[in-house]
Amino acid sequence: MTLADCFAFLIRQWRDEIVVTSAGNASEMWWHLTRETDRVFYLDASMSLASMFASGIAVGLPAHTVWAFSGDGAFCMNPGMLMVERQMALPNLKHFLVSNRTYGSTHDVALSNAADNDYVQIARGMGLSRVFAFDNMNALATGFEAAVRSPGHAFVVLEVEALGHTMPAPPMDGPELKFRFGRHLERIGGIRIFDSLD
Repeated sequence: MTLADCFAFLIRQWRDEIVVTSAGNASEMWWHLTRETDRVFYLDASMSLASMFASGIAVGLPAHTVWAFSGDGAFCMNPGMLMVERQMALPNLKHFLVSNRTYGSTHDVALSNAADNDYVQIARGMGLSRVFAFDNMNALATGFEAAVRSPGHAFVVLEVEALGHTMPAPPMDGPELKFRFGRHLERIGGIRIFDSLD
């Protein structure tokens, strides 16, 4: 399936979930399709830490579901993230691994061992029990409710075609992203993140 079709479907299912996207294709495509400036944190230069960043939010806002998107290039830098996710077992964290078998943010350079990397088995080997994989739109549409809406942490592998080109990144710098997203979390969570200036 294409990344555009996959993300368009997910966006149609998007309700009030908090979204964190990793650097590269995930951030670029989510921005391209939504133009969302407040409800998404586009984690630039995330270096495999999108799900860890999202886990902190999930701990702080347990009544809210958090969707974290990682590319498989990022995942291969730190598969140990799954050990932490397994230990935390956050029921409100849904981790989507966008697998295009390339480093999408560096012009589709092929991953090492790309054809044989089995992310489902890696996740199960780390002890995760709610592991799902979708490689076509029919399967994703059929399996979405069980994978994502059902209670419990979920690790969802999305097998997509390599994009084949770069896309514009979200046009916001780090401070703007931080304050837009942080204010959104303050509003929906009834919490205080930033100190007042007075």
